[in-house]
Amino acid sequence: MSNPMVNFVNRLQDILDNTKCADGLAPLLLRLYLAPVFLQAGWNKYTGFENTVEWFGNKEWGLGLPFPELLAAMATGTELIGGVLLLIGFAVRWISIPLMVTMLVAAFAVHWENGWLAISDGGSWLANDRVMEAQERLAAAKSLLQEHGHYDWLTGRGSVVILNNGIEFAITYFVMLFSLFFTGAGRFVSVDYWIRRCCKQD
Repeated sequence: MSNPMVNFVNRLQDILDNTKCADGLAPLLLRLYLAPVFLQAGWNKYTGFENTVEWFGNKEWGLGLPFPELLAAMATGTELIGGVLLLIGFAVRWISIPLMVTMLVAAFAVHWENGWLAISDGGSWLANDRVMEAQERLAAAKSLLQEHGHYDWLTGRGSVVILNNGIEFAITYFVMLFSLFFTGAGRFVSVDYWIRRCCKQD
Protein backbone atom coordinates (compact mmCIF):
# COMPACT_ATOMS: atom_id res chain seq x y z
CA MET A 1 0.00 0.00 0.00
CA SER A 2 1.49 3.33 -1.05
CA ASN A 3 2.19 6.05 1.47
CA PRO A 4 0.32 9.31 0.60
CA MET A 5 3.13 11.45 2.00
CA VAL A 6 5.75 9.62 -0.09
CA ASN A 7 3.56 9.99 -3.19
CA PHE A 8 3.17 13.71 -2.51
CA VAL A 9 6.92 14.20 -2.09
CA ASN A 10 7.59 12.21 -5.27
CA ARG A 11 5.16 14.38 -7.22
CA LEU A 12 6.85 17.52 -5.94
CA GLN A 13 10.20 16.07 -6.97
CA ASP A 14 8.83 15.29 -10.43
CA ILE A 15 7.73 18.92 -10.77
CA LEU A 16 11.23 20.07 -9.85
CA ASP A 17 12.80 17.58 -12.24
CA ASN A 18 10.67 18.93 -15.09
CA THR A 19 12.34 22.34 -14.69
CA LYS A 20 15.68 20.84 -15.72
CA CYS A 21 14.77 21.51 -19.35
CA ALA A 22 15.51 25.18 -18.57
CA ASP A 23 18.71 24.58 -16.61
CA GLY A 24 20.68 26.65 -19.11
CA LEU A 25 18.81 29.78 -18.06
CA ALA A 26 20.74 30.31 -14.81
CA PRO A 27 24.24 30.29 -16.37
CA LEU A 28 22.95 32.44 -19.23
CA LEU A 29 21.71 35.08 -16.79
CA LEU A 30 25.00 34.96 -14.86
CA ARG A 31 26.91 35.47 -18.09
CA LEU A 32 24.69 38.34 -19.24
CA TYR A 33 25.07 40.01 -15.85
CA LEU A 34 28.85 39.63 -15.66
CA ALA A 35 29.76 40.38 -19.29
CA PRO A 36 29.04 44.15 -19.23
CA VAL A 37 30.71 44.44 -15.80
CA PHE A 38 34.00 43.08 -17.14
CA LEU A 39 33.72 44.82 -20.51
CA GLN A 40 33.29 48.17 -18.77
CA ALA A 41 36.12 47.50 -16.30
CA GLY A 42 38.45 46.41 -19.08
CA TRP A 43 37.48 49.35 -21.29
CA ASN A 44 38.16 51.80 -18.45
CA LYS A 45 41.62 50.29 -17.96
CA TYR A 46 42.30 50.33 -21.71
CA THR A 47 41.26 53.95 -22.31
CA GLY A 48 43.20 55.11 -19.24
CA PHE A 49 46.03 52.61 -19.58
CA GLU A 50 48.82 54.95 -18.44
CA ASN A 51 46.88 55.81 -15.29
CA THR A 52 46.17 52.11 -14.74
CA VAL A 53 49.87 51.27 -14.98
CA GLU A 54 50.74 54.09 -12.59
CA TRP A 55 48.10 52.92 -10.11
CA PHE A 56 49.30 49.32 -10.32
CA GLY A 57 52.93 50.31 -9.68
CA ASN A 58 52.78 53.25 -7.28
CA LYS A 59 53.66 52.22 -3.72
CA GLU A 60 52.42 55.40 -2.05
CA TRP A 61 48.85 55.70 -3.29
CA GLY A 62 48.49 52.68 -5.60
CA LEU A 63 48.85 48.93 -5.35
CA GLY A 64 52.65 48.84 -5.43
CA LEU A 65 52.73 45.75 -7.65
CA PRO A 66 55.85 44.61 -9.55
CA PHE A 67 55.86 44.72 -13.37
CA PRO A 68 52.91 47.15 -13.47
CA GLU A 69 52.85 47.39 -17.29
CA LEU A 70 52.59 43.62 -17.66
CA LEU A 71 50.03 43.17 -14.91
CA ALA A 72 47.93 46.09 -16.14
CA ALA A 73 47.94 44.65 -19.67
CA MET A 74 47.00 41.20 -18.35
CA ALA A 75 44.15 42.60 -16.23
CA THR A 76 42.87 44.73 -19.12
CA GLY A 77 43.03 41.87 -21.61
CA THR A 78 41.46 39.39 -19.22
CA GLU A 79 38.50 41.65 -18.54
CA LEU A 80 37.91 42.70 -22.15
CA ILE A 81 38.35 39.23 -23.66
CA GLY A 82 36.59 37.63 -20.71
CA GLY A 83 33.58 39.91 -21.13
CA VAL A 84 33.27 38.96 -24.80
CA LEU A 85 33.65 35.23 -24.10
CA LEU A 86 31.05 35.35 -21.34
CA LEU A 87 28.67 37.19 -23.64
CA ILE A 88 28.84 34.59 -26.42
CA GLY A 89 29.30 31.64 -24.08
CA PHE A 90 32.63 30.43 -25.45
CA ALA A 91 35.36 28.81 -23.27
CA VAL A 92 33.40 29.95 -20.24
CA ARG A 93 34.89 27.47 -17.77
CA TRP A 94 38.41 28.38 -18.90
CA ILE A 95 37.97 32.15 -18.85
CA SER A 96 36.31 31.94 -15.43
CA ILE A 97 39.68 31.00 -13.91
CA PRO A 98 41.66 34.18 -14.73
CA LEU A 99 38.57 36.30 -14.07
CA MET A 100 38.27 34.73 -10.60
CA VAL A 101 41.95 35.48 -9.98
CA THR A 102 41.32 39.09 -11.03
CA MET A 103 38.44 39.34 -8.56
CA LEU A 104 40.50 37.88 -5.73
CA VAL A 105 43.30 40.37 -6.42
CA ALA A 106 40.75 43.19 -6.47
CA ALA A 107 39.15 42.00 -3.23
CA PHE A 108 42.32 41.49 -1.21
CA ALA A 109 44.73 44.02 -2.75
CA VAL A 110 42.31 46.91 -3.30
CA HIS A 111 39.14 46.58 -1.22
CA TRP A 112 40.04 44.42 1.81
CA GLU A 113 40.92 47.26 4.21
CA ASN A 114 37.50 48.81 3.61
CA GLY A 115 35.59 45.82 4.96
CA TRP A 116 32.65 44.11 3.29
CA LEU A 117 30.18 46.84 2.33
CA ALA A 118 30.34 48.54 -1.06
CA ILE A 119 28.15 51.43 0.18
CA SER A 120 28.53 52.91 3.66
CA ASP A 121 25.43 51.77 5.52
CA GLY A 122 25.58 52.53 9.22
CA GLY A 123 22.53 50.36 9.87
CA SER A 124 24.16 47.20 8.53
CA TRP A 125 25.46 44.52 10.90
CA LEU A 126 28.49 44.39 8.59
CA ALA A 127 29.35 48.05 9.23
CA ASN A 128 32.91 48.56 10.50
CA ASP A 129 34.50 51.61 12.14
CA ARG A 130 35.19 53.14 8.73
CA VAL A 131 31.51 52.89 7.78
CA MET A 132 30.32 54.27 11.10
CA GLU A 133 32.72 57.21 10.87
CA ALA A 134 31.45 57.91 7.35
CA GLN A 135 27.95 58.48 8.72
CA GLU A 136 29.08 61.76 10.30
CA ARG A 137 30.48 62.88 6.94
CA LEU A 138 27.27 61.83 5.20
CA ALA A 139 25.15 63.77 7.67
CA ALA A 140 27.37 66.84 7.20
CA ALA A 141 27.16 66.54 3.41
CA LYS A 142 23.37 66.29 3.53
CA SER A 143 23.17 69.29 5.84
CA LEU A 144 25.33 71.39 3.52
CA LEU A 145 23.28 70.36 0.49
CA GLN A 146 20.00 71.12 2.25
CA GLU A 147 21.25 74.54 3.27
CA HIS A 148 23.16 75.61 0.15
CA GLY A 149 22.05 73.31 -2.67
CA HIS A 150 18.94 72.16 -4.46
CA TYR A 151 18.57 69.11 -2.22
CA ASP A 152 15.25 67.88 -3.61
CA TRP A 153 16.62 68.04 -7.16
CA LEU A 154 19.93 66.41 -6.21
CA THR A 155 18.16 63.53 -4.49
CA GLY A 156 15.34 63.24 -7.02
CA ARG A 157 16.82 60.04 -8.49
CA GLY A 158 18.16 58.50 -5.29
CA SER A 159 19.69 59.15 -1.91
CA VAL A 160 23.08 60.71 -1.27
CA VAL A 161 25.46 57.98 -0.16
CA ILE A 162 29.15 57.48 0.55
CA LEU A 163 31.00 54.82 -1.38
CA ASN A 164 32.80 52.50 1.04
CA ASN A 165 34.43 50.42 -1.72
CA GLY A 166 34.53 47.20 0.30
CA ILE A 167 34.95 43.67 -1.07
CA GLU A 168 31.20 43.07 -1.55
CA PHE A 169 31.08 43.42 -5.34
CA ALA A 170 34.38 41.66 -6.04
CA ILE A 171 33.42 38.65 -3.92
CA THR A 172 29.92 38.56 -5.42
CA TYR A 173 31.42 38.46 -8.93
CA PHE A 174 33.88 35.79 -7.77
CA VAL A 175 31.03 33.59 -6.51
CA MET A 176 29.13 34.00 -9.78
CA LEU A 177 32.25 33.06 -11.77
CA PHE A 178 32.87 30.12 -9.43
CA SER A 179 29.39 28.84 -10.26
CA LEU A 180 30.05 29.24 -14.00
CA PHE A 181 33.31 27.35 -13.64
CA PHE A 182 31.35 24.26 -12.57
CA THR A 183 28.19 24.66 -14.65
CA GLY A 184 29.75 25.99 -17.83
CA ALA A 185 28.00 28.35 -20.22
CA GLY A 186 24.68 26.52 -20.17
CA ARG A 187 22.58 24.84 -22.82
CA PHE A 188 21.29 26.19 -26.12
CA VAL A 189 22.36 29.86 -25.86
CA SER A 190 26.14 29.38 -25.85
CA VAL A 191 28.88 28.57 -28.33
CA ASP A 192 30.27 25.98 -25.90
CA TYR A 193 27.02 24.01 -26.00
CA TRP A 194 26.89 23.82 -29.79
CA ILE A 195 30.57 22.92 -30.11
CA ARG A 196 30.15 20.12 -27.58
CA ARG A 197 27.00 18.93 -29.32
CA CYS A 198 28.66 18.90 -32.76
CA CYS A 199 31.69 17.04 -31.38
CA LYS A 200 29.48 14.36 -29.86
CA GLN A 201 27.65 13.85 -33.15
CA ASP A 202 30.92 13.38 -34.99
